Amino acid sequence: MAQALAKKTGLSRETLYRTLSAEGNPRLDTLDLLLRAFGLRLSVQPAQKSRARRSARART
Repeated sequence: MAQALAKKTGLSRETLYRTLSAEGNPRLDTLDLLLRAFGLRLSVQPAQKSRARRSARART
């Protein structure tokens, strides 16, 4: 499986093992390659404000 993933992402098996290890700290571009290999994508959305914070601001 690692060899197929390496081929699909263009990353070496060593890089994959290191990145996906418990001590791994993947770069965003590496994470993007891995997600795309599985047909996934990463998206970012604004954090929603909690109701308590909105209510407090509305009163001031």
